[in-house]
Amino acid sequence: MEVSMFLNTLTPKFYVALTGTSSLISGLILIFEWWYFRKYGTSFIEQVSVSHLRPLLGGVDSSTPSNSNSTNGEADSSRQSVSECKVWRNPLNLFRGAEYNRYTWVTGREPLTYYDMNLSAQDHQTFFTCDSDHLRPADAIMQKAWRERNPQARISAAHEALELEDCATAYILLAEEEATTIMEAERLFKQALKAGESCYRRSQQLQHHGTQYEAQHRRDTNVLVYIKRRLAMCSRKLGRTREAVKMMRDLMKEFPLLSMFNIHENLLESLLELQNYADVQAVLAKYDDISLPKSATICYTAALLKARAVSDKFSPEAASRRGLSTAEMNAVEAIHRAVEFNPHVPKYLLEMKSLILPPEHILKRGDSEAIAYAFFHLQHWKRVEGALNLLHCTWEGTFRMIPYPLEKGHLFYPYPICTETADRELLPTVFHEVSVYPKKELPFFILFTAGLCSFTAMLALLTHQFPELMGVFAKAFLSTLFAPLNFIMEKVESILPSSLWHQLTRI
Repeated sequence: MEVSMFLNTLTPKFYVALTGTSSLISGLILIFEWWYFRKYGTSFIEQVSVSHLRPLLGGVDSSTPSNSNSTNGEADSSRQSVSECKVWRNPLNLFRGAEYNRYTWVTGREPLTYYDMNLSAQDHQTFFTCDSDHLRPADAIMQKAWRERNPQARISAAHEALELEDCATAYILLAEEEATTIMEAERLFKQALKAGESCYRRSQQLQHHGTQYEAQHRRDTNVLVYIKRRLAMCSRKLGRTREAVKMMRDLMKEFPLLSMFNIHENLLESLLELQNYADVQAVLAKYDDISLPKSATICYTAALLKARAVSDKFSPEAASRRGLSTAEMNAVEAIHRAVEFNPHVPKYLLEMKSLILPPEHILKRGDSEAIAYAFFHLQHWKRVEGALNLLHCTWEGTFRMIPYPLEKGHLFYPYPICTETADRELLPTVFHEVSVYPKKELPFFILFTAGLCSFTAMLALLTHQFPELMGVFAKAFLSTLFAPLNFIMEKVESILPSSLWHQLTRI
């Protein structure tokens, strides 16, 4: 009775205000949820409910192992996740002064992120400094220069070090950051090579005299390998590809244990430029081994060689009629293997997504590695007749072979979930949309708030246009909604004594 009297006192303006306010609030929630999902890849409401509300309600964290076996399994998977999400130095990284800075001068865009440059600074300090640098004034200056954030301050420090003596690391810094052309960078690297070889020979003779000399020799070795590798890259960029191949082969023979520079990937790219496919196959036979870490360069180069054998005569219509031959099946399997390792690459090779300059660091199996690979290898795929057509026809078939929701990999470990976050740090998201795999489905709460916002907005509009009619509908709906409550209240009144009911209502 009281509910009915209350409903009769409500005016159409109240319903307009109620529905309009509900629509506004749900719209604001929808906008925030969408922004949060685009930025962090998850729903804010879901994250809060799982992280904070579930423990309060006594829920069990699914990540807590129930026994020792699950503990061991999770430890293994976490170790794998860490190794899979490790950020690597890009073996084919460009020169800052001669390439990255030229791009900035022309476009006004910064191709490198702060995170990427900070990782490079850490690499330089690891490779080019040691604890005994304070004993040599030029090395002491360069030790501070590698930590300096301001590029002009680094360049000034390098010039200051060269005024004291011929310092290999000072020449490296100037070649990387001050030289505006590849020819100028090559000239500086040749001067660095002369100084670096002198230091290397000297420290090689003293390396067994103590830990200090051993560290010095290790640093001089890193410097020398870096210089020779960059000189080979200069030759490759200046069109002297055969000379570059020879320098890389000599370097790999001289320092076979320094695999951290991944010089074989530079060699593969140069051999592909020469169209020396037999030597490419020989390099792959050595490095495409189950015990060695994979990369997009290894997997996609192997796929390219298999595709080259059949791509010029491949026709999807003919293949569907007669079936795939053994060679075609091998090529398709190689493409599926490559796509499973890095599913972002095909869109760049097929020019379905625009390329940007590759970063100085890459995340294996991530978008950053895909950009770095396609930037240098797209021309090699175009050169092989029909290779891109075969890739176009077969690459999407990979995803039908991979278990969903990706608990297990097919040929490799399950795709790591950390790639999107790391790639957003490595790539300039201001003008590049990071490729995400697997595609995230919209969370339930975004769909729910979108539906709620649309429904309440429609109610507000109808109430504003037809206030009397919507008022009748609202009263009828609320009366029906509260009917069970009125029925229960009437039953309670009839059972309880009136005096007791009066006392309860007063309480």
